[in-house]
Amino acid sequence: MTAPAGSSVEVPRHRGQALPGVDRRRALRIVERNALAYRRAWVVFLTGFAEPVLYLLSIGIGVGALVGEVVVGDRTTPYEVFVAPGLLAAAAMNGAVFDTTFNFFVKFKYARTYDAVLATPLRVGDVAAGEVIWALGRGAAYAGAFLVAMLAFGLVGSAWAVLALPAAVLIGYAFAGLGLAATTWMRSFVDFDYVMLAIIPMFLFSATFFPLDRYPGVLAGLVAVTPLYQGVALVRALVTGDAGPGLLVHVAYLVALGTAGLWVAVRRLRLLLQP
Repeated sequence: MTAPAGSSVEVPRHRGQALPGVDRRRALRIVERNALAYRRAWVVFLTGFAEPVLYLLSIGIGVGALVGEVVVGDRTTPYEVFVAPGLLAAAAMNGAVFDTTFNFFVKFKYARTYDAVLATPLRVGDVAAGEVIWALGRGAAYAGAFLVAMLAFGLVGSAWAVLALPAAVLIGYAFAGLGLAATTWMRSFVDFDYVMLAIIPMFLFSATFFPLDRYPGVLAGLVAVTPLYQGVALVRALVTGDAGPGLLVHVAYLVALGTAGLWVAVRRLRLLLQP
């Protein structure tokens, strides 16, 4: 089919793109926009840095003095060393989830930010990818600060811990994609009760505070397939030096979940923003 003379046809270029219709350079404009929007509200980020450290001091070190050591497999580990990687993974999760759920919902539903954004050369895919990049960056910042705190408290026992920060980025990616996709179905702030209903049990029971083998068989199997457990297991293995090829399973899981969530979010947003 030939275009009429004098007309121009825009041909989408998907070569080298992770998702059709997503341009990384344009997606970074969303990150820039968010950074500018927060330049006078940077104090809100402090809670994300302080909360996991307070958990570490109160539960990891405070309760750890009472618990002593825990047995994981055939190894005995001080409780605070066991808990700290789980809290690092949870910090990455929280930073990513709240940006792609609460903050995204306000911009999408009430501020109508993306109606203005789409009047520029940016496309829906760029919006989704940009928000995910921003969210996983925030989650990585929280995790990085927490890793520094772990080093200060002497809770890092292996050089493999240097890979804990990239692992936190993967955790942020998984939860950012999942959160963004879920938010496209939310109608009001009441629906965010479901977000908390998912996040709080994962935080408490994804082997964050006690080993997976403490659960009954069926329940342990359910916990093992949750995204936070996959992240906790990955970070804990790196921090304690228990690294091996099996960690690639956790990496593949987190990458697949984040990519699937972003894929769904892009298609849902095309329906909602370009009806």
